[in-house]
Amino acid sequence: MGVEYVSRVPRPPLDGLIDDLYYLDGAPPYPRLTLPPAPSALLIVNLGAPFRIRAGTDLTTAEYADGCVITTPTRAYEFSYPPRTRSVGAHVKPWGLAPFLPMPAAELRDRPVTVEQVWGRAGVAELRDRLATANGPQAMLTLLEDELVRRLSDTHGLGLVGHTSSVIAKSGGAASIGDLSVAAGVSTTHLAQRFKALVGVTPKRLARTYRFTATVFAIDPTAPVDWGALAGRAGYFDQAHFGHEFREFTGLTPTRYVEVRRRFLREHPGHTLDGWPLPAD
Repeated sequence: MGVEYVSRVPRPPLDGLIDDLYYLDGAPPYPRLTLPPAPSALLIVNLGAPFRIRAGTDLTTAEYADGCVITTPTRAYEFSYPPRTRSVGAHVKPWGLAPFLPMPAAELRDRPVTVEQVWGRAGVAELRDRLATANGPQAMLTLLEDELVRRLSDTHGLGLVGHTSSVIAKSGGAASIGDLSVAAGVSTTHLAQRFKALVGVTPKRLARTYRFTATVFAIDPTAPVDWGALAGRAGYFDQAHFGHEFREFTGLTPTRYVEVRRRFLREHPGHTLDGWPLPAD
């Protein structure tokens, strides 16, 4: 059995918070997948058997039956899937979860929580029931979209954080945080506080994540990699610093990462999920 994957960009105003809504149904390519940290948050409403997550430096996994909410991570996550997984969800911009959270994003840093912990048991149960009986993936995405619009709340500092994050993203993580603070008319301390509350990490940490992600996407796993040149173009001080950053973010050396990526390409060519998740087995 393959995987059915459907996605679309949500309507305004959600499009300023969410990159896309998605539906996923089928057999994962591997029982366990590692997701390196990316400048993105994640909402999953689970409609199948429970899945498990090992977060950050945790030694054990936790089970998620109704789904999970993950703010912008600083470490890789390991997902363990049942033989078939089914869910709807959203790939969220770094600041995009804040209007839907009852707590500061910093409290969830590298600590996934269930959807129930965020929205309450009754609300999540009703949403899952409606999703399970919806007429196809597009109808399910509309239901999730409507739920998100209904739960959208005003959030202090969201415009500041969203604009600053967008500038960081466009620079590939190279923008000066001091310059961004001056341009925004706030202190670096205030900017860091707003980022911690709405993103979960400081702007400096988010910039590191954007730079790392851009560097990883510049790697062609089908060809030889000049690591020194790659590190230099990405603005790393030297190849050793680049290697340390790579291991901190993924738990893998750069060469091991390429080996794992090549395995995915070899065993599942053209798979929907190819590009970021890595086999953990």
